[in-house]
Amino acid sequence: MSALLVYKALHVFFMIAWFAGIFYLPRLFVYHAMNEEKSCSSMLKIMERRLLLFVTPFALLTAVFGILMIVEYGREWFKYSMWLHYKLVLVIILYLYHAYCFKLLADFKHDRNKRSDRFYRIFNELPVLVLLAIVFLAITKPSL
Repeated sequence: MSALLVYKALHVFFMIAWFAGIFYLPRLFVYHAMNEEKSCSSMLKIMERRLLLFVTPFALLTAVFGILMIVEYGREWFKYSMWLHYKLVLVIILYLYHAYCFKLLADFKHDRNKRSDRFYRIFNELPVLVLLAIVFLAITKPSL
């Protein structure tokens, strides 16, 4: 088995694990924004923090194995694979989204949330759309 296949398998595995959390965390934010009960809010704070800290290593490992795949494919492949450049822009957006979740987590932790559950419902859909575009680019590899 080649190193490239191992890197690819691990990249996909950690990406799936990361996205399981990234899809669920904003849903917890929706419930938290709708909640007015102190005990429920305390429980949601714990769940949100644990989930984000749990999936963050998956996000980092997704990047590590993605970079290893790029290195394995080589500089020429990277230079001429324009679809990959677009994919990487979308991936950067996802990492910014992930980082912004830490800010939202801190807002809830300190009872500073000013956003509605509607905001979080929309926020919850963003990674779905970005992931769709990434998967499309990775599978079809269009010549752009």
